[in-house]
Amino acid sequence: MAAQKINEALEHIAKAEKYLKTGFLKWKPDYDSAATEYGKAEAEMPYGLTPYIWCYICFMSTVPDSSVPLTVSVQEMQRLPEAVQLIEKASMMYLENGTPDTAAIALERAGKLIENVSPEKAVQLYQQAASVFENEERLRQALEMLGKASRLLVRGRRLDEAALSLQKEKSIYKEIENYPTCYKKTIAQVLVHLHRNDYVAAERCVRESYSIPGFNGSEDCAALEQLLEGYDQQDQDQVSEVCNLPLFKYMDNDYAKLGLTLVVPGGGIKKKSPNATQDKTRGPATVGSHADEEEDEYSGGLC
Repeated sequence: MAAQKINEALEHIAKAEKYLKTGFLKWKPDYDSAATEYGKAEAEMPYGLTPYIWCYICFMSTVPDSSVPLTVSVQEMQRLPEAVQLIEKASMMYLENGTPDTAAIALERAGKLIENVSPEKAVQLYQQAASVFENEERLRQALEMLGKASRLLVRGRRLDEAALSLQKEKSIYKEIENYPTCYKKTIAQVLVHLHRNDYVAAERCVRESYSIPGFNGSEDCAALEQLLEGYDQQDQDQVSEVCNLPLFKYMDNDYAKLGLTLVVPGGGIKKKSPNATQDKTRGPATVGSHADEEEDEYSGGLC
């Protein structure tokens, strides 16, 4: 009985593959008919035999806006790495066949599938998708993929890689003249560099951003200068005050957390109150001292 089911499933898969083939008289694959055949193959396949089911999952993940429902739960099958590998292979085939947009969409969906299980793999998939989009000059889509990769890198404390990813984002935003977002990426970069304990890199990042139109004199620039000053002087109060500004608190959560958890080297110092500073300048008071006598003498004024 099982052998018969397998043979029937294989027949449906063979039909699906024919629908996907192109030739001299058939320029575009027949996705709808192929999806129907893969669905029939899944229905025929015994539960324990998963490879062709994963082919179906792969197909469903790469064909945008397909109307055929996905009845197999990838999470329940617990075969995510295998599914992602198949999607990557499908993506390569789409690239070879001249459909890079579909390839990039496949990589993005694979990233979403694996993100909670293997963030490292998801980062790789998002970066691959970004590269495909960038090669096709679809820069906004490339930026979306790079943004996902950067946030995952920060979340995983892979800060060296996060700094490079953010620099890539900022370069593209500058290329498309989206300068306000460049400012926000500069803030994220500085936070990442300071968490790496690299003050020099953070300062250089701000200095280089002066070349971005409108940055010098913006509230972003002013806040970053205050942040760097407080960090350099080991003034935790000033650093915390800057990082609690709406400019920082309402960033993407991963970057906002970097600001809220930023600690200056050495644990920081407390700001001196004005009275304490004045007292320190005057020196310690002594009961019955000559200074007190002079102060009492002129307490009523000179007249």
